[in-house]
Amino acid sequence: MAAMTRRMFLMTGVSLCPYLYLERLSVEVRRYRVPVRALPAAFEGFTILHLSDLHDKEFGSGGNELIALLGRERFDLIAFTGDLVTGTQPRLTPALDLIAGLKAISGAPVFSVLGNHEWRLERGEEFNARLREAGARVLSNSAAAVERGRDRLWVVGVDDPVTRRARLAPALVGVEQQAPKVLLAHSPHPYLQAQQHGIDLMLAGHTHGGQLRVPVLGACFVPAMGFFPRFDYGFYLCGPSALIVSGGLGESTIPLRVNIRPEVSLVTLTSAKPHGSRSNPPSLG
Repeated sequence: MAAMTRRMFLMTGVSLCPYLYLERLSVEVRRYRVPVRALPAAFEGFTILHLSDLHDKEFGSGGNELIALLGRERFDLIAFTGDLVTGTQPRLTPALDLIAGLKAISGAPVFSVLGNHEWRLERGEEFNARLREAGARVLSNSAAAVERGRDRLWVVGVDDPVTRRARLAPALVGVEQQAPKVLLAHSPHPYLQAQQHGIDLMLAGHTHGGQLRVPVLGACFVPAMGFFPRFDYGFYLCGPSALIVSGGLGESTIPLRVNIRPEVSLVTLTSAKPHGSRSNPPSLG
């Protein structure tokens, strides 16, 4: 086999540029439909916009390109699951711009939990305060009810599992046991606990889908999760408890994505059929 010439090498690099640009900057909207037991009729079709792992990244000035993309969608609630910033000189402004813009186009409430990057900078409390000022409901091992008439959907949020701040049991104090519950966590770590506590749906990020994703094998390594972690990306189901792990929007350490585009998720809740009947599995919409 002939050795690659310098010209061939340069041509290969140039041809890869559009692909790498698409992988890093072109946002994919992932759609899920998840059956939830005991879902009140008022929440049939209730849709959650899930964003994670922004890492200071901007999609147009003030996030206008991403906001315009999502302006064509319908959603009832906005969930951020941490790692909004990165590095030693973090910028929270891109996240704050997104919160303001998404609230303006939808009127939907915003819920937020922090990730390991915020806490390892020892600025978690500061960032939470700024998120509250921007209109986000910060859930730090706590829960809040979303009401439609007399019906309720509970949104539960735990603090960052990677830095061992997650406390699910205290977060569930006061939450109605039979009501549908959605858990926000930065990483998938509390999924086993979520199953034990009857969580219907858990939304998480942290993994970036591996960031450099290998076909078939998936994520080779994820910080704080190790090599070839089980819950690296996508949809998982154990009993009635579903988990969706977002590939996230940004990058950390290496500003590169391969085989995993930046993404946001639109998760629509539907009624699960009664126990004992055949039901459709959760699906991509």
